Formats: sequence, C-alpha cells, structure tokens
Amino acid sequence: MIAIDNILLSDEIIEEHFVCDLTKCKGGCCVDGDCGAPLTEEETGILAKIYPKIKKYLTPEYIAEIDTQGTHVIDSQYGFVTPTVNGGICVYGITDEMGIVKCGIEQAWKDGKIKFRKPISCHLFPIRIIEHIGYESVNYEPRETLCKPACKLGKQLKVPVYVFLKDAIIRKYGEEFYEGLEAVAKKVKGIKG
Repeated sequence: MIAIDNILLSDEIIEEHFVCDLTKCKGGCCVDGDCGAPLTEEETGILAKIYPKIKKYLTPEYIAEIDTQGTHVIDSQYGFVTPTVNGGICVYGITDEMGIVKCGIEQAWKDGKIKFRKPISCHLFPIRIIEHIGYESVNYEPRETLCKPACKLGKQLKVPVYVFLKDAIIRKYGEEFYEGLEAVAKKVKGIKG
C-alpha cells in the first residue's frame, strides 16, 4: 500500500498498466454494473442543476427514465448513484455512430455547455474509492473481462494506471498529491527524476 496523507492507494495503481480501448469494450463500463455510477452528495446537486443543459444530448427513452427516477437515485450499497435503464446503461450514456457508449455529461462539457466534466467515480475508473473513518482507500479494480483490452493496450503502450488517470487523480486530490504519487512510483521503479 502507498500512503499519502490520509489516502491509502493499492500498489497496483503504480504497478499495473491501463489504457481504455473503446473500440474493443464499446464503453461497457457505462452499461455493465451493479447499479449506476457512484455520486458524491455535491454531485447530486450539480446534476440537478445542469440537467437542462445536458438533456438535449440524451435519448427520449433516457429522458423518460430521468423524469421517472430523477437525476440521481439511492442504492442500498453505494448510496447516491446515477439512474440506469432497466438496471443496465446509465441514463447519461450516449451511443456514437461506432456503437461506443460515451458520457452525455462529458459531451456537454467538451462542447463548453457546462463546467462539470462527469462524476468523479467515472473519471477515475478503473480506480474505486472507499471512504472509511479518517481515511480513504483507493483501489485498482478493472472489470475482469470487459477491461482485458485496456489492460493489454496499457501494457503494450507501457502506461501505468496512475499516468492514464493523471487528470482524474489531480481533479480529485490535487496537483501536489499527484506529484507525490509520481515520486513514489519513480522511487519504486528506480527511476531518477
């Protein structure tokens, strides 16, 4: 384990490799899961506020689900999560012409319509955070079958998980935290920096 402040990170975050290969997985992480994407309480308010701006990116079926369920729901295990359609695809999912599921929230962000990129749990995937009293544990949890192509591509390109997720880690924990993590990784790998 790597300890930075009150954050405990699994060693796999610096040891394993990962680069999403959307042509192979088709954005399956937005479709396959026990429930929707975990949300912070702050994110539930943000989603409610920005929903009118992202609504035009979504299909009528998904809009109907949001009209029924709301912009977020509560899961008994994970707390606040994004709603799903029949326990499958996230209501904020959009499918492109190649059949790849992407995030409608993120597309609105890319188009400059909103300032919120997407839920931090989505941005950090395949890292999962578990909050404990006084600390957080940060674990590398790729989906066994779904993420095989991403693990293979990451190894091929020699991109460690923490490097692939640099923007998301900085968004969650800040630049100084990321620099500390990078320093630990270089030390472990014997790289002078």
